[in-house]
Amino acid sequence: MKVGEVAERAGVNVETLRYYERRGLLPEPERLPSGHRRYDEETVRFLRAIKEAQSVGFTLAEIGDFLRTARRSGSPSEALRIRMAAKIDEIDGRIAGLRRMREELARVVGCACDSLDHCTCGAAYLARRGRETSAPPALLHVTNGESAGNTLRQTGLGGAVLPWLDVLHEGPVPAGSRSELLRVRAAFLSECGWGSRSALRSSLERRDRQLRRALREGGRVVLWFEHDLYDQLQLIDVLALARGLDGTLETIVVDAFPGKPSFRGLGELTADELETLWPARGEASTELLGEAAVAWEAFREAEPFALAELAVERLPFLGAAVLRLLEELPGVEDGLSRTERQALQTIAAGGRTPLEAFLATQDLEEAPFLGDAWFYRALSTIGQGEARLLETGEGEPLPAAPPLSDGRDYARLPLRVTDTGERVLGGEADRVELLGVDRWLGGTHLTPQSVWRWDSAARALRV
Repeated sequence: MKVGEVAERAGVNVETLRYYERRGLLPEPERLPSGHRRYDEETVRFLRAIKEAQSVGFTLAEIGDFLRTARRSGSPSEALRIRMAAKIDEIDGRIAGLRRMREELARVVGCACDSLDHCTCGAAYLARRGRETSAPPALLHVTNGESAGNTLRQTGLGGAVLPWLDVLHEGPVPAGSRSELLRVRAAFLSECGWGSRSALRSSLERRDRQLRRALREGGRVVLWFEHDLYDQLQLIDVLALARGLDGTLETIVVDAFPGKPSFRGLGELTADELETLWPARGEASTELLGEAAVAWEAFREAEPFALAELAVERLPFLGAAVLRLLEELPGVEDGLSRTERQALQTIAAGGRTPLEAFLATQDLEEAPFLGDAWFYRALSTIGQGEARLLETGEGEPLPAAPPLSDGRDYARLPLRVTDTGERVLGGEADRVELLGVDRWLGGTHLTPQSVWRWDSAARALRV
């Protein structure tokens, strides 16, 4: 990278960068045969680290002392150790003050979640509204949600972060115009308790605009996604939307990470670990964009046949994700979706609360994709009515799932499978015949009059 690009990525001016070099705060850059300096991502990371250190009260002299000590082998001087320990004490005080402030803000907002990275009450949706910059960033990272997004903000990669924030495996995703799709999605998310229709629609529209604008104005957009169903549906949505636009579009899509045998997602990685994936990004070719558009259209069709017959070459994880989506159709043997069946099985085997059942079912998934709030919604769907398959330990129907109820209270509810649920699990009764069905999978609307079923043994649709 040239000096101007490095400075822009790190959020400093060129004069500041040169000043830091003169003070010995930056690693010596490699020089080209022409004599010009060649900078890399390490320089960006150092510049951002210097800014962060200054923001918590370090002087440039203190930063220089620390860097010189870190670069040398051996122990720091006693005086430096005392100064660094004092800084730790100062930072701890700031953290405690920020924690108190966060608790008060959470009380006012009504958020009981430990972190917006894993928020189930809607505060994460609220947090990202109204943030549309006057000028598009030169680099835009698109992620599946706030967890990976927040970690990306801590890296030295620079750029802005755009979480896609839609749970496309839940609710209607019908064919039609983009404007109508966003209206339908906002209405569904609002009905589930995630906010008002108008606010959610504005948020989705603003998200789309930010992506389109970054590409139309020649920016670089990098898509960070995983292999599971949640991510793969978002990925084909973004790729289909980006098709035909200018700019540089690149992808980082992973299903594993070195040293993490039970890897489940980018949100598990540290900022340094995310940075190691940066060199592996690949350009989104015209062929890839076309394949994604075909898959997106198949997902939105009113009948699932095109989706079941979908063949993909350039999206290596989409095939398994589509299969997992089709397993959410009512099973031929019991009318249960795979999620419902696994929930009943884990509760019957001793999963005494929604939280315990959720954690147990995560271990049954090849690629876990379902958040706890959406799992709880599945429990409530089969836990209400006279013919319910689940109920509380006191024999009562389950309440509405969060965020329409308190997430922590719901997670602790005692659960049991009803006699009817046991019969359905044993294949002696059918969930659809007992409870009916009103569910969308992409563009397919399942109702008692229009039920497609999935034969898991044959891996085939049945009507």
